[in-house]
Amino acid sequence: MKSRRDDLIDTALRLFYKGGFNATGIDKILAEAGVAKMTLYKHFPSKDDLILAVLERRDEQFRAWLVAEMDKAGPGARAKLLAMFDALESWFNGEAFKPLGFNGCAFINAASEFGAQQHPAHQTAAAHKQRIVEHLEGLCAEAGADDPHDLAEKLALLKEGAISTAHVRGMPEAAQMAKSIAATLIPGG
Repeated sequence: MKSRRDDLIDTALRLFYKGGFNATGIDKILAEAGVAKMTLYKHFPSKDDLILAVLERRDEQFRAWLVAEMDKAGPGARAKLLAMFDALESWFNGEAFKPLGFNGCAFINAASEFGAQQHPAHQTAAAHKQRIVEHLEGLCAEAGADDPHDLAEKLALLKEGAISTAHVRGMPEAAQMAKSIAATLIPGG
């Protein structure tokens, strides 16, 4: 059974992801979650605290999903790295994270809405992106890259570009375009 806190986080995640962090009011979250304001503030002293909890939840969900999708490619690091782009394509097409679907990246959105790099939401977004790079770096080392960190950063850049292109331009095929570039960079191809 989900706790009230989890209900609030899940409701806020859905609403923030669709409507934006700043544009989505607390009253809308309370109405959708079916809780009183006192319950919200018992768990989250401020809206900013709720936003951080939402970003932490999304980080856990997204990374667990992405790693699991990459692992489905089998034991080879190269196959896992390339599978990242297939996973992105399924997300872009609305096949992952139902009922959220695809409304861009919650972390890119947060970094945009909270532009100051010292803002906690911006820092949480940056930490998420760094954790992805670290995971990619381990796979790049397994794949035999001469400079695993450099290759991980390049693959992360392709991933981020695909996400932005899919969202801004409505091009889910950006994932496969990025994959074709990645295939030329990863050893063993």
